[in-house]
Amino acid sequence: MFMIKSFSSSAMQNAFAIRLILLVLVVRLSSAQLSSNFYSSSCPNLLSTIKTAVDSAVSNEARMGASLLRLHFHDCFVNGCDASVLLDDTANFTGEQTARANANSLRGMDVIDTIKSQVENVCPATVSCADILAVAARDSVVALGGPSWSVVLGRRDSTTTTLSAANNNIPAPTLNLSGLISSFSNKGFTAKEMVALSGAHTIGQARCMTFRPRLYNEANIDASFATSLQANCPRSGGDSNLSPLDTVTPTSFDNNYFTNLLSQKGLLHSDQQLFSGGSTDSQVNAYNSNSASFFNDFASAMVKMGNLSPLTGTSGQIRLNCGKTN
Repeated sequence: MFMIKSFSSSAMQNAFAIRLILLVLVVRLSSAQLSSNFYSSSCPNLLSTIKTAVDSAVSNEARMGASLLRLHFHDCFVNGCDASVLLDDTANFTGEQTARANANSLRGMDVIDTIKSQVENVCPATVSCADILAVAARDSVVALGGPSWSVVLGRRDSTTTTLSAANNNIPAPTLNLSGLISSFSNKGFTAKEMVALSGAHTIGQARCMTFRPRLYNEANIDASFATSLQANCPRSGGDSNLSPLDTVTPTSFDNNYFTNLLSQKGLLHSDQQLFSGGSTDSQVNAYNSNSASFFNDFASAMVKMGNLSPLTGTSGQIRLNCGKTN
């Protein structure tokens, strides 16, 4: 009896110790989690400050909405949503801005810098550039008529990145469907979520060099559509000439992107791959038929993307200048 009693007491002490350790871990984890009210006390006017600046920028140039959304996407797909895309190259550091997907095409950093400056004036050394990117992306979509979603906050900024990380993680416009599914799956997205996020191409423009091969070499493209684009995108030259990704409503966030795919009017090879006799055809059809379904799924996928490997707690830093570490 004595031995059994002694064992029970020891077991109880061990169980209590384990519970205490678990409790400490839970507290630590919860304190590092993202939250929609993360800045409610430390920077209560943050969201209105960002929204005003984004609305102004998009009003001045509608394309800026797509550019800010793209910045967030290209940030999150490379080592998580940590504002690494904003880091400028230095003498001993090469960042992401000259990667294949970013070189001569990243836009909106000036808008982010303006917002950061405004935020620093009212909440010094408090709000991360990564969080500003996440909120600006949401506000850009809303400004162009798209859905809204709750942006959780509390990300911190990275202190480093690599060119190779950007080259290896951002999906290329030349990818086939299997490559697209794989690229997004590597980040935890389903094929359905990949299609929803691709719907971001309902806004924005692309350079001739990214779709020239499709215009002149592919069969699954509407002939008149191809012809209409060839004058602005010749077989040689004009690499940086722009065409809207959605020629119907290029500055409105809607579901016309999917309608275009049904008519073989996807601008990029990767766009048309979503509706080309493959496994995602049915999802493209569904979003073409039901814009509310697309809006809902896009918003949910954006929340998920914003949660990709954030730096929280004491990891990273709050950059004072988004283009360089402190």
